[in-house]
Formats: sequence, structure tokens, C-alpha cells
Amino acid sequence: MSRKFLLVIIFFLLSAVIYAQGENLVFKIAVIGPGDELYFWWGHIALIIEDTGTGQSRFYDYGLFSFDNENFFTNFAIGRLLYSCGSSPTERNVRVYESTNRSIKIYTLDILPEKKMEIKNFAERNVLPENRDYFYHHFKDNCSTRIRDIIDLITDGQFRRQTADTVSRFTLRDHVRRHTWFSPMVDWVLNFWMGQVIDTPITVWDDMFLPSEVGKCIEDYYYIDAEGNRRKLVASVEIILESHGRPGVLDTPRLQWPRQLIFSFLLSSVFLSFFILQAKNYYIGRVLAGISMGISGLIFGFAALLLYFLNIFTNHDYTYQNFNMIFATPLLLAAIPLGIYYAFTKNQDKFILYNFILRIIWFLTVLGVLISMILNMLPDIYQKNLTDQMLFLPISFVFAFHPAGLKEIFNKYLRKNKE
Repeated sequence: MSRKFLLVIIFFLLSAVIYAQGENLVFKIAVIGPGDELYFWWGHIALIIEDTGTGQSRFYDYGLFSFDNENFFTNFAIGRLLYSCGSSPTERNVRVYESTNRSIKIYTLDILPEKKMEIKNFAERNVLPENRDYFYHHFKDNCSTRIRDIIDLITDGQFRRQTADTVSRFTLRDHVRRHTWFSPMVDWVLNFWMGQVIDTPITVWDDMFLPSEVGKCIEDYYYIDAEGNRRKLVASVEIILESHGRPGVLDTPRLQWPRQLIFSFLLSSVFLSFFILQAKNYYIGRVLAGISMGISGLIFGFAALLLYFLNIFTNHDYTYQNFNMIFATPLLLAAIPLGIYYAFTKNQDKFILYNFILRIIWFLTVLGVLISMILNMLPDIYQKNLTDQMLFLPISFVFAFHPAGLKEIFNKYLRKNKE
């Protein structure tokens, strides 16, 4: 028997073994719905590999992290958060998601046996200690994008080529708002901190930073396998659990700025009533007016401080190019002590000084909002921050141009002229 003939026999024997092993494998994608905690609002996804020969089923999870990790919160703040991939029994994971009322949808994949072994080996390499850790990015590298990339590997690059050529009907900001609409404060804060980089047009490939979008894209997807056959990627879909009592994910994002404008008008009307009381010489009006400016300075100023921190000192690139920095500045924090002094000082000259400085701070905020609105008319600036502008403008306008204290300033001016 020649050596060449022996090698051919060995090759076919190995191919038969690999094929037999692949025949026993079943590949599934598990798409998990949103959970209670903020970091679960966008859902989850995992790869399931079942071996019908051994009865073993493993859950390959690319979204593992722990608050106990060294410097977890520091790394989170600067945008260098380590995530890991690992595998564990499928049944245990399913029970956890069922117990926390999270929807579970399972997509069983139709893959050639030879390809199954390639994907299994790839998944096993991913969970090795030297390979399992990666730097998490909310939009570019997360549990969902990792599964998306595996699907692309299954289809020999066809999945990416086709979805990357299709323009999405949403931007990244739209996707965020579809998931945060039910919590106005969280919705506002997250979108306030994120800059215009998430308002650029994206593709369907980019959509799949969301687990639910991966599910939508693969459900009716066809590809050409290694044998040249047109094959439907998903053989079957099984709904394990439909969550109940949770806010749904919107099909399209809500228009938020009218709600913010109405809220800001109502709040600024209350603040204006305090100043009107003060102008009528009611001391309680002055106290409430000063406190309202201080609290507003605390909320807006702290949000602005974090905004500047995220832009200047971190790797959170989706917060860059944020034109909210024009009107939301850490200078607003000065309104906290000044508002308190305004409310409680008995020295007339100091009151006039505090009143003047506070008006300047809030006037600069009004001016910043107007400038940012004008800049939004330029083609190179496309940040969807009208919601933020509409929240800031009425409140800062009242604080800058309220009627209280004008009499004191006018009287002081007259006294100086007489002297």
C-alpha cells in the first residue's frame, strides 16, 4: 500500500469522524428579553451547543462580568470595562431567566456537520482563560455583536456582506430610546451624555448590537452553504417564555422633546411663581426661589460635570462630539451656594451681588442653548439634542430674567447716582 493511498484513507476516516461528531451537534441562539437592572434593559443573547450523543447542552455566554472584579467601577467610569465569555449548563441559565421573568426565544440553526465542528472549536477557544476577556463596548463589542460575528462565521461572511449593505431605519440613539422610554429620568440622562456620534446613519449589521435585532435578522435569513445549496439559517423557533408586566420595547422611538418642553414649562412656571411672590415682598418667595435655583444648579451642574468628564477623560467614544457642552457646563454648580446665599442672606448688598451673578450664570445657559440650536442648522452638526435644549431653555430663561430683585438693583443704582 503506497504512502499516498494511506494518507487518503486517513483523510477520509478523519472526515467521517468529524462528520459523525458534527451530526450529533445542535446549534441554537437564545435571545433573552430585558431585565430589571439598567444594564439588562437591552436584553441578552447566547449560543447554545447541544450534543445529542452525550445529552450535554452548553450555554456560551459572551456577556459575563462581575462587580467584584478588581477596579470594576474605575474601569467602568473610564470606559475600559472587562467582559468575559464562558460556558455553563444551558438548563441552569434558562431557569435563572425564567425566575426573573425575562422572555426567552430559541432559534435552532441549520448548519452543515463540517461547519458545526468549526463553530464548536471556535466557541471552545473563546472560553479559554487566555481568550475569554475582552473590553466591552456598548455598541461595537458586546454579547450580541459576538454572536452576530459567529453567525457570520457560519455563513462564510455572507451575513455581514448582506446586512452591512442595508441601511437601518434607526440610528443608535433611536435604538437606545426604544428601550429607555418608560423611565424619563434615565432616558434623559443617557441621551444627554451621548454625543452626535450616535446620530450618524448605521446599517442593519450595526443594529445587531441589540440581541433582539440579531433574532429578527436571522429568523428568515438564507445563505449558500459549502455545497452550493441555498439554506435557511433558522430551522425552527421556540418561545420558552413570554415575560409579563414589563414595559415593552417600542417599535419606533417616541418623539421626546415635546414632553420635555411641557415638563420644563410647568416647572419653570412654578419657579416663576416663587419670584413673583418675592417681588411682592413675600420672604417665603425669595427662599423658595433661591432653593429652586440651587437645586436646579445641582442637577444640571452635576450632569454637566459628568458630561465634561466623559468627553475629556474617558474612552467612552459615544459621548464625544457632544454639543450639549455649549450650554451645560460645570459653572452651573456655582448656583448651589449662590442660591442658598440668595435665599437666606440679610445683607442687601450681598443679595444684589448674588442675584446678579446668578442671572449671569443662567443667562449664559440661555445663550448657550440658542447658540447650539443655531449650530444644529449647519450640515456638519447633526446631534439630536432638541430634548435637552427644550428642558434647559424655559428653566434657565426664568432664572435669568425673573422680575424679583430688580427694584433693589434699581434703588442701589439711584443711590450711587445721587452720591
